Formats: sequence, C-alpha cells, structure tokens
Amino acid sequence: MLIDVNQIKEVLPHRYPFLLIDRIISITENKKLVAIKNVTVNEPCFQGHFPGYPVMPGVLMIESMAQACALLGFEILKSRNEEKGASYLLTGVDGARFRRQVVPGDQLHLEVEYTKDRRGIWKFDCRATVDGELAVKAEITCAETDIEL
Repeated sequence: MLIDVNQIKEVLPHRYPFLLIDRIISITENKKLVAIKNVTVNEPCFQGHFPGYPVMPGVLMIESMAQACALLGFEILKSRNEEKGASYLLTGVDGARFRRQVVPGDQLHLEVEYTKDRRGIWKFDCRATVDGELAVKAEITCAETDIEL
C-alpha cells in the first residue's frame, strides 16, 4: 500500500516546512506503519544546523516519528469504526536514543508500532533507519484531542 503526500495531507494538519512524512509504504494489520522522509539540502533547518555541516536535528526526527504515529492512530480508529475527527498531540518521548547522524540525501525509514491505547492516550514503539542502520529509536506517547487543527 502506497499513500502519497497528498493523501497524508488529508489526514495530518501539518504543512511545509513541518510536514515530515513524504510517503507511507505499508500498514500491517493496523499495528505497524512504515513511512519515509526524504531528507533534502533545501530544508530550512539546514541553514543553521549546521552551516558547512548539515545534520538533521534530533527533534525533527522525533517529530517525523510522531507524525507517523498519528497516521497509524487514524488507521486504527478507522478499522474500529471510531473515526472521530480527532487530532493527536505529542505528550511524551521515552528512551530516545540517537545512533546515527542523518544528513541531506538520506532517506529516513520510519517504523512505528502500536503497543496500546487507553482513555485517549496512545503508545507506540518507534525507530528510524537510514540504509538499514538505526538512526533513532524511542517510545512515543500521543493524546487524542478534540481541537480542530
């Protein structure tokens, strides 16, 4: 299943320069989602992080995984026939570990796996790789909100 950026924009409220998912590659049994983020030198963060040595900020890698979590959450709600028009807000990042620098030209493969949800709080195990090498991993917690974004 390929879902392109235009379809992603129908679900996520984020827009350039903060939409950090380019494509969904697969969704497995509404438990796991794999997406990609193409990292290009034209992104605004590279003007200052760092001049002469561009490195994708860790916070943007975490945000890209959080956006993938939101997309998986929407798919899970759809499969449960519980579409509420909810938005998701990042509420926690636990155990984040950065293992590899991500630079322009890399393709960040985002893998998020649903672990549980209770009373509107969702947990996901997340990892991002470049060419099969782990760049970052974390447990991400999101909360449903009725706020229309």
